[in-house]
Amino acid sequence: MLVLTRKAKQKIMIGDNIEIELLSIEGDQVKLGISAPKDIDVNRYEVYEAIQKENDEASKKIDITKILK
Repeated sequence: MLVLTRKAKQKIMIGDNIEIELLSIEGDQVKLGISAPKDIDVNRYEVYEAIQKENDEASKKIDITKILK
């Protein structure tokens, strides 16, 4: 894991096309702005986890015997 210290309005680049800007710091909250190509999903971690869980559950519901007939 790379750990960086940034001040408000400073940016971080990931590759050539993902830009993260620290917009503000208010108390214990940090506000980030993320610019990424439209084909790259950007989600909060808890949303990402929920999507992964739903995908796992959906894949378990597939009846392979119906597909093979």
